[in-house]
Amino acid sequence: MTQTEEIKIKNPIPTNLLRIYNQKLVSSDEAVKHIKSGDKIVVQPGCAAPNELIRALVRRKDELEDITIYHILIVGELPYLQPGMEKHFKHKAFFIGANSRKSVNEGRSEFIPIFLSEVPLLFKLGRITTDVALLNVSPPDEHGFCSYGVDVGTIKTPAEKSKIIIAQVNRHQPRTLGDCFIHINKINYIVEHDEELKELPQVDPDATPELLAVFDKIGRNVAGLIEDGSTLQMGIGAIPDSVMRYLHDKKDLGIHTEMFSDGIIDLVEAGVINGEKKTMHPGKIIAGFVLGTKKVYDFIDNNPIIEFHPQEYVNDPFIISKNNKMVAINSALEVDLTGQVCSDSIGTRFYSGIGGQVDFIRGASKSEGGKPIIALPSTTKNDTISRIVPSLKPGAGVVTSRGDVDYVVTEYGAVNLWGKSIQERAKALISIAHPKFRDELTKYANETFHI
Repeated sequence: MTQTEEIKIKNPIPTNLLRIYNQKLVSSDEAVKHIKSGDKIVVQPGCAAPNELIRALVRRKDELEDITIYHILIVGELPYLQPGMEKHFKHKAFFIGANSRKSVNEGRSEFIPIFLSEVPLLFKLGRITTDVALLNVSPPDEHGFCSYGVDVGTIKTPAEKSKIIIAQVNRHQPRTLGDCFIHINKINYIVEHDEELKELPQVDPDATPELLAVFDKIGRNVAGLIEDGSTLQMGIGAIPDSVMRYLHDKKDLGIHTEMFSDGIIDLVEAGVINGEKKTMHPGKIIAGFVLGTKKVYDFIDNNPIIEFHPQEYVNDPFIISKNNKMVAINSALEVDLTGQVCSDSIGTRFYSGIGGQVDFIRGASKSEGGKPIIALPSTTKNDTISRIVPSLKPGAGVVTSRGDVDYVVTEYGAVNLWGKSIQERAKALISIAHPKFRDELTKYANETFHI
């Protein structure tokens, strides 16, 4: 039995659509032969990356030059970022992951700082044009529609603007719902290749017990700010995971977030997250993508409470603000005593990206009863470096301006900076800094801000 026949049995496709589907079937090596030197390519990111198509593209490297590849963070190996590949491939990143950080900082790749809500608009408005889109989609349903699966946010709009669409049809890709489908008529070349999606666990397995205890305290402090009936935005990692552990006594929470992970599942199944009080898309979990493990991939498959939408919609601050009691929880690398937040670079070294932080900070600030929150450990490097700093490192980027900042939370508490003077902000932030750094922070504030 061929893969096509298996797909047909699982999702009965009318004869006319099956004929179209079969006409577009090619091998991965045949599909990428339609990519030529100088082309601009957009790749489906996150855990949804079309890895078979990426491998096939790299196998052609000696025939190709000056290929530009656009995407945000991709989980897993990216062979076109290896040293020596830059003659063939140039990656332009909208958000930097661990696998692209070295390439960006060595100048072999480039970083485009941009709000996540505006990434698709670059393609929609023609600021960036693309020749080819590489996708990883679910098998078509009986109407001929394939789902983008775990990641629709920054790929659907660019894909629709591309001249050629090559799709890896993968039965491991969940069939997610919402504004996240592409019809086989729009796909130029179909490559059948079943492959497990990459996974991204919630918590760093190398995190020490002491660090996990810090995250736990931060989670408790953030959870104390969340009221019943709130709608939440939270990402992946130890802090969001810790927050969710302290939400089981809350009622009628909702989710409107750029992405989510495994952590929401228990709260949904317990009825804590039900979306009943949401003022925008009541009863629905709204997101652009998922980064997680197979547990969450299975959870979102054909799940009618979850809707995935392009990021220009999900992350639009105006849309976000329509959710009453919108709580945005984001992190940072450092915060200075005036409230400036750096979360994309360590000095001049680029680390991640702007992402959706500002989108949600501004959306939550305009929400009725909303709370924008920046949460971070007070120190790093085994308590040798404070993350509450007199001033940001030279060259560090300000992702969230002091005018946008509201709540800042560490393991030592939560402070609200909105409407506070520089002197009041400095005092408040010093109060949640690690005790070993408070004296030097106070000395700086006395000398600089005359507190």
